Amino acid sequence: MKFKPSCSKSALIFGGTAIWGLFLVGCVMVDRTVIAPPSVPGATFVGSAKCSQCHEEVTSKFHDATHAKLMAKGGNAQDIGCESCHGPGSLHAKAGGGRDNIVNPNSSPETCFQCHLDKRGEFSLPNAHPVLAGKMSCSDCHEPHKGDAVMENSGSIDGLNATCTKCHVQQAGPYVFEHEASREGCVVCHNPHGSINAKMLKARNQNLCLQCHFQQQTAPGVILIGGRDHASFLSRGTCWSAGCHESVHGSHVSSSLRF
Repeated sequence: MKFKPSCSKSALIFGGTAIWGLFLVGCVMVDRTVIAPPSVPGATFVGSAKCSQCHEEVTSKFHDATHAKLMAKGGNAQDIGCESCHGPGSLHAKAGGGRDNIVNPNSSPETCFQCHLDKRGEFSLPNAHPVLAGKMSCSDCHEPHKGDAVMENSGSIDGLNATCTKCHVQQAGPYVFEHEASREGCVVCHNPHGSINAKMLKARNQNLCLQCHFQQQTAPGVILIGGRDHASFLSRGTCWSAGCHESVHGSHVSSSLRF
């Protein structure tokens, strides 16, 4: 007996069209991020020009800020440069200022997280700067209103490191014997937002040091680092906890950063 399909040709066409429609909708909707400015109950957007009437000392410098490159302009965007982080400013402008009618990102990192979603995750890791606990704010290290977003960045490594050493004063030096890694910046070894490792290190063992201090191995059973066999040393712990190179940021007496 020959099987005859029960569906008609038109039904097949309709079904195929519906499947393609779902596929296209899925392509449009999947993996798209919608970013909305923070809200202020009862307020509407008034545009950055309104903000500049009172905050000219801030808006006059914003043109060269890292965040200025992200400001959308035009009718559809309502030119909400300032309000994209501070929320709609109509009530704030009408009242002539105030703290309860505008969003202050210093009080909560949520305004920053609306774009920097990955940083929320990093701050939630076991070892992180206490931003989520409210003991720090993003603006302690970042400047949103002028110049480079990294606050102390002056186009040099010293400038980048200054962002960290203004709090971590002891690590600033100067040292007689400087760890060369500091010339490339603190972030060579540390993740400034958070890490699963202690001290926010990018790796928790000697693998961190071996990113730079490694040489080609030519003999079995030997691990040469700096021309010396470290095979027995590496099993004792990390380079800085095994009693060998404890002064990881720099030393006044040892070129090997031993103490």
